[in-house]
Amino acid sequence: MGALTVRALRVVLVGVLASTVFAQVAMVWALVGGNDPEDGSFPLTPVRVIVILGIATGQVIVVCVWRLVTMVRRGTVFSHAAFRYVDLVIGAITAAALLWFVLTAVLAPEHSDNPGITVIMAGIGMAVLGGALIVLVLRMLLTQAVARDVEATQMQAELDEVI
Repeated sequence: MGALTVRALRVVLVGVLASTVFAQVAMVWALVGGNDPEDGSFPLTPVRVIVILGIATGQVIVVCVWRLVTMVRRGTVFSHAAFRYVDLVIGAITAAALLWFVLTAVLAPEHSDNPGITVIMAGIGMAVLGGALIVLVLRMLLTQAVARDVEATQMQAELDEVI
């Protein structure tokens, strides 16, 4: 990965992290402020909690991608240390999908006159779970690459002994 690509990705990651922290602080402020409608017609408190937790899953992903980019730049991404960050990304995406399903369930009564919205929201949750599965497949590829790297290192050591 080129230096320009790494810098550009880091600029994007910093922007995403800063904006999510700002949004999360605003949501916590609104949650503490308790500006729910008096009649209780819309469940703002559960929605706000779900959004705050959902933003946290995005922040975990951003930090893990930052660490993985650092490992790529150093040439150490094909190591067992990378699995920790990839596993965290998979877990965060899965948690985000589960939070989305909870949000869908919380908002379903509000959309009783138009259940298509709930179905679409459930479909979005399935797509997010699909993203977790894609990262899981990429993790399996990383596993194979690490195994090949270890094997190549061992073969190189054996070749060095022979020569």
